[in-house]
Amino acid sequence: MTLTAPDWGDARAQAYRAGAETRPEPMDVPLTDADGTTLATPLVTLTDLPAFPTSSVDGFAVRGDGPWRVAGRVLAGQVPDPLAPGTAMEIATGAMVPAGTEQVIRVEHSETPQPGYVTGQPRPQKDWREIGEEAVKGEQLLPAGAPVTPGVIGLAASCGYDTLMVYPQPRVAVLVFGDELATSGPPGDGRVRDSLGPAMPAWLRRLGAQPVPGLAPRGPVADTLEAHVSAVSEALAEADIVCTTGGTMHGPVDHLHPALEELGATYLVNTVRVRPGFPMLLARVTHHGRPRFVAGLPGNPQSAIVAMMSLVAPLIAGLTGRELTSLPRIRLGAPIRGRGEFTHLALVRVHPDGLAYPLPHAGSAMLRGVASADGFAVIPPGEVGSPGDEVELVPLPLFPMELP
Repeated sequence: MTLTAPDWGDARAQAYRAGAETRPEPMDVPLTDADGTTLATPLVTLTDLPAFPTSSVDGFAVRGDGPWRVAGRVLAGQVPDPLAPGTAMEIATGAMVPAGTEQVIRVEHSETPQPGYVTGQPRPQKDWREIGEEAVKGEQLLPAGAPVTPGVIGLAASCGYDTLMVYPQPRVAVLVFGDELATSGPPGDGRVRDSLGPAMPAWLRRLGAQPVPGLAPRGPVADTLEAHVSAVSEALAEADIVCTTGGTMHGPVDHLHPALEELGATYLVNTVRVRPGFPMLLARVTHHGRPRFVAGLPGNPQSAIVAMMSLVAPLIAGLTGRELTSLPRIRLGAPIRGRGEFTHLALVRVHPDGLAYPLPHAGSAMLRGVASADGFAVIPPGEVGSPGDEVELVPLPLFPMELP
């Protein structure tokens, strides 16, 4: 089945819808297993934060005028007796503040005028946290669709959760097509070194997917239809998304399209009006009653990354319940050419002056520009980028769990 090549923005939206329409049911997982998933329900605190008045420092809780008679000590995890007028209680950071406390004096600001007594000057700022100072019981802390990071896990634990209801990370496999590629050592003798096989799993992890354990990037797959069908079929048995690199044209050794036909795939996107990135595709395959996806990325490395950000990133967002966020906007510091009727995704780096500048070494087969880029400036069809223009930016996910 042949589809008309959509505009880049439309293709991005189609990929997101495909993921959202086949999103799996959420699952309840222990906090220790939640990293990298996505909240399926809002994170609502189960208690006030803090749940009791808590000392911010080591020192003395006091009531009335000093000097104060030291009536005891309270450590974290203990429930203290109330303070009587004219008394003090030694207190540790994180300990519950005794009822009746009027001030907390830091230990470094205290003195002992005589055994059993303490004096000192409290700071103008209060040195303890009141009940609900951070959040009140029932308050929404994060919306559904927020990625679960170590910070989110810690926050959930602090307000009483043992498990979280989440959408799991989609499982992803990478297949490298092109048996002319070298997989180790320097390129030479007509063979180009495969750069996508080692890099794609790291990119995909940063987008919120999980490479299938034990299923390392496979390839180069032999340039035969039988080998392509076998490799894609085996990967679909383990992965929700299979990303292939190379073979998206219709040349004599490009077997991805015939392989998809044999597997009964349905094209969702078949080429996109964007440069670089031609040609790319996204197809859906039903495997053992479940929908799976094949993302065909071009063999040229930068084109493959453009395709990944154009189709795979929004697909993962849809599958995991995240929003297809509006792209941030940047201001250009130098001209960027247009690409006629195609959207141009131009590699840029944002300089300290706040302006984005195009990078050299940005050919579709090059990775030198990608290695130092912040993302792609979006130059719409029929336009050029001029200094001072404000344009959209497709940020590259440089660190794990950045939103697409």
